[in-house]
Amino acid sequence: MDLQPVLNRIDADIDAATDRLLDLLRIPSISTDPAFAQDCQNAADWLVKDLTSLGIDATKRDTPGHPMVVGHIDGAGPHVLFYGHYDVQPVDPLELWDSPPFEPAIEDADGVKLIRGRGASDDKGQLMTFVEACRAWKAEHGALPCKITFFFEGEEESGSPSLVPFIKDNAEELKSDIALICDTGLFQSKTPAIITTLRGLLGEELTIKAADKDLHSGMYGGLARNPIAVLSKIIAGLHDENGRVTVPGFYDGVPELTDEIKAQWEALNFDHGAFLGDVDLSEPAGEAGRTPLEKLWSQPTCEPNGILGGYTGDGFKTVLPAQASAKISFRLVGTQDPLKIRENFRAYVQSMLPSDCTVEFTGHGASKASAMSTDHPAFEQARAALSDEWPEAAAFAGCGGSIPIAGHFKTILGTDAMLIGFAKDDDQIHSPNEKYDVESFHKGIRSWARILHAMTKDA
Repeated sequence: MDLQPVLNRIDADIDAATDRLLDLLRIPSISTDPAFAQDCQNAADWLVKDLTSLGIDATKRDTPGHPMVVGHIDGAGPHVLFYGHYDVQPVDPLELWDSPPFEPAIEDADGVKLIRGRGASDDKGQLMTFVEACRAWKAEHGALPCKITFFFEGEEESGSPSLVPFIKDNAEELKSDIALICDTGLFQSKTPAIITTLRGLLGEELTIKAADKDLHSGMYGGLARNPIAVLSKIIAGLHDENGRVTVPGFYDGVPELTDEIKAQWEALNFDHGAFLGDVDLSEPAGEAGRTPLEKLWSQPTCEPNGILGGYTGDGFKTVLPAQASAKISFRLVGTQDPLKIRENFRAYVQSMLPSDCTVEFTGHGASKASAMSTDHPAFEQARAALSDEWPEAAAFAGCGGSIPIAGHFKTILGTDAMLIGFAKDDDQIHSPNEKYDVESFHKGIRSWARILHAMTKDA
């Protein structure tokens, strides 16, 4: 099947494609708020109807939470699974939006056309880039270039409680030669990237307790244990003078980068000064002797995310608190075992406790890192296809965040995943005034058309 007619069709149909996206964006499919449960159902129904219009056998599948959408269409060549999510983040604080979040519109921002609305970038706009590429293939050739399974989730923004059971229960149906995920972005908003590493995530909450009540600091200060002081010492001890995490066994399973990946990352010319400058910072922190991209993509972290203890209201209260709490997150890489790190972290905290203090722990999730093997030919095919579409050559890149679905595809289905997305750094995902550049949407559609062609032209 020829590619150029498909690209021409995409260009001619971009206004209609954008209108379809706006229709989907009007549905307030906020998955974490029960008040929007019916809207999540409506978004799933919208997608089923749209896929069905392309000749795809699509159905809405019930789960204990919000429904999945699964669609199939046969074709020659490889079997591709495409994943996206139709649920969105809450819009609070609403007063910070410049326009209603579920009344999407096309705006002109200093000559740049953009799509404004909740879900425009994360993930409805990205999801629809692939659907629109398939629409153009079908319009020009009457068929898609390969066998495709569509898999859309409705709980990604609320922890995906139904995802793993659903994948396990439907593993045979969902297995494919390669999985495609569109939930990432362009590197520094200009370079197309295929994400090959994702950090895992471990969350721990600890509460240090001492006296049975808050104490007057004049009567007890200097004699009684202060949980805030104990907690502060524990947190301060989590890193040594070189920025390395001190939890025993923490670096077990942390790999070094290959020379090939190092060279690709260096060629990206990451401007860490500008990256930090955007948030009014200047100097890289973290482990000494590591490049900024290594710190973001290939090295594990231990970060306090919140501390609570004592009096925090207006004015001043001279009190020794009865307890103090902290939330600590660990970003993991390689084959680090989150459950073993949890065990070792808790043992470290216990070893730091002085007399008259106890500790309670609460775990908040534990997922391993994901690393995709670029040995699959689709990775180089996709990299070449993206390089043909964008001014900058595409690169294999890492991601400091966690996208557990890629790991689930590997561990449950035995399928490698390519994470390719077209979001920009300033899309304000999860924040007020979320947007998606029309260029990202348009060139994203063209990119998927090129990738499908590259993966199937010799099949």
